[in-house]
Amino acid sequence: MTLDLGLLLVCILGVGFLAQWLAWRVKLPAILFLLLAGILMGPVIGVLAPDKLLGPLLFPIVSLAVSVILFEGSLTLRFSELPDIGRAVRGLVTYGAVIAVLMLAVAAHYFAGLSWEVALLFGALTCVTGPTVIAPMLRTVRPNARIANTLRWEGIVIDPLGALFAVLVYEAIVSRQQGHTLGIFLAVIASGVVIGLLAAWTLAFLLRRQLIPEYLQNYGALVTVLLAFSLSNAITHESGLLTVTVMGIALGNMRGVHIDDILDFKENLTTLLVSSLFILLAARLSWPLPDGMLWAGIAIFIVAQLIVRPVTATIASIGSTLNWRERALIAWVAPRGIVAAAVSALFALKLDALGMEGAKALVPLVFILIIGTVVLQSATARPLARWLKVAEPDPTGVLIYGADQAARVVARALADAGFQVIVADEHWDGIKHARMEGLPTFFGYPASAYAERHLDLTGIGRLLAMSTNRERNALACVYYRQEFGRGKVYRLSNDNGDATGSRLQMGGDLSAPALFGDGMTHERFLERLAEGWRIKSTRLTSTFDWPNFIEQYGSPTVLLFGVEEKGALRVSSAKRELEPRPGWTVIALVPPQSAS
Repeated sequence: MTLDLGLLLVCILGVGFLAQWLAWRVKLPAILFLLLAGILMGPVIGVLAPDKLLGPLLFPIVSLAVSVILFEGSLTLRFSELPDIGRAVRGLVTYGAVIAVLMLAVAAHYFAGLSWEVALLFGALTCVTGPTVIAPMLRTVRPNARIANTLRWEGIVIDPLGALFAVLVYEAIVSRQQGHTLGIFLAVIASGVVIGLLAAWTLAFLLRRQLIPEYLQNYGALVTVLLAFSLSNAITHESGLLTVTVMGIALGNMRGVHIDDILDFKENLTTLLVSSLFILLAARLSWPLPDGMLWAGIAIFIVAQLIVRPVTATIASIGSTLNWRERALIAWVAPRGIVAAAVSALFALKLDALGMEGAKALVPLVFILIIGTVVLQSATARPLARWLKVAEPDPTGVLIYGADQAARVVARALADAGFQVIVADEHWDGIKHARMEGLPTFFGYPASAYAERHLDLTGIGRLLAMSTNRERNALACVYYRQEFGRGKVYRLSNDNGDATGSRLQMGGDLSAPALFGDGMTHERFLERLAEGWRIKSTRLTSTFDWPNFIEQYGSPTVLLFGVEEKGALRVSSAKRELEPRPGWTVIALVPPQSAS
C-alpha cells in the first residue's frame, strides 16, 4: 500500500496530533501512544517506511530534531533551585543515577548480549525519567506532596543531566570505535562546551540589548541552536549534541535574559517534533523482533522495575525525611520518556553507520522499557499509593487564575479557611503582591505548556478564573474542565451587564458557571472592595443561622463560599445557589457598615 508523499507526511502529523490528544484525554504520557502509532503504521500495516520516505534526509532530520529536544530540556535546569530540591532528589539524580546506569548496563550485557560499550550507553539513556512522563502520571496517582515533589523534581533535573551523561558516554564510545586517542575525546568535550557557552552568550547578548525584535526572537533562538549544533559537528565530529545541551543549561541560568517566550515556543515546537519523530522512529522497527530480542527486553524491564529502581531509590533516600511508605512508592514509579527514545534512536543510527555491533538492538530495547514502565506503572501506581496510604484524598485545593486585588482577597479568605490555594497569573505585578501577602503563587499562564511541566497541582481540584482577561479565562476553563471536571471550574464575569456585554459573552463549551452569581462581575467586585466591603467568615449554628447572618450584615450581602461540617467546599455560582445550614462556615462579602 503506497500513499502520496505529501499525504503521508500530513498523515504523520495528524496521527501525532491524535496521539497527543488521546494522551491528554486519558491522562497518560503521550510517548506511549506515539510509539504504538508508529509501530502500527510501520511494521504492522506497512504503510510507513521512513528510510524509503526520507532517504538520505532521515539522518539529518532526526539529528536536528533531537538537538532541539535536548536544548529545550536543558533550558529548564536551574542551578539556583538545586539546593532546595531535597536530599532524596539529590541522591536520585547523582549517585543514584550512576548506580542505575551501571545496573542497567549489566542487565543489557547479560540478557541482550550487548557489548559493554553499548550496554553502558543503554544504561545512560534509560536512567532518565522526565517531566513529560511524570506529570501525567502524578495527576492520575495523586500521591502526597512529598512524593509528588520528589518525583517531579527528579524528572526535571535528571532530564538534562541524563542527556548530558548519555552524550558523554556516546562520545567516548565513538572515539574508541574510531581509534581516537583520549586527547581527541577531550577535544570533542572542550569543543562542545566552548561552542555551547559561546552560542549561549551570543544569544543572551542579542536578547539583553534588544537587538532582535520580539517577533523574531523565537526564530533567532531556533536558528542559533541549529547553527551551533551544525557548526560544532563541522569543527569537531559528533560534538553537536553536547553543544546544544551546554547551550541550553547556560542560557537557562543567565541573569537578565527573558527566555519565557523562547521556552514556550520551544515547548510547542518540541511537541510537534516529538510527535512526528517518535512515529518515524517506531515505524523503523522490524517486526517481529529478532530472535530473543523481545524476551531480552522484557527481562531487562523486569530487572529495571523490580531491582534497579528499588535499589537506587532506597540508597538515594537514606537520611531523607521520607518514611518507608513514601520510599516504596518512589521505588515503583520511574517511567522512561522522551530523552531515552529520541537520543537512543539517533545514537543507534550513528553507531550502526560506524559498524558498531549491537547498535540495532538499542532502539527496540529502549522502546520495550519505555512501553513496559509506562503501562505497568500507570495501571498500578494509584492502587499502590492507596494501599500504602500515601495517596491524597479527593483534591480540595483551589487554583485561582488572576492576581489582582479581587483574586487575592478571595485567595486569602480560602487560605484562612484551611484550603490549599495557588494564585496563578502571567503578570508579575499581581504575583509580586500575592507573594508579599504570603500566598502560594505560580508565575505564568496556568493553561500553558510551561505550566503543564512546572505547575504542581497536587491537592488542587478546582479552578476559579478571576483574571481581567475574558478570553484567557474562557480558555483556562476549557483546559481545566478536563483536569478537574465540568462541575469544578468557574469564572468571574468580565462583562458589564449591558447589551454590548451580552453580545460578548462566551457561549457553548467556552462558558463556565458564573462565579458568585450572574449579578457579580469582576468590575463590580472591585468597586465594592473600594467602597469598603469586606469578606467575613462565620460558622453558623442553630441559634445563628443564615437568615440571622443576613439580618445582621444586611441583604446586599453576597455569599461566596460555604464550607460544610466535614470540610467540603461549596462554591456559590449562577448554576448553584447555596443554602447554608447550621454547622456550615459561610464566607461572604458584606457591606462596609457591617464589616466590623
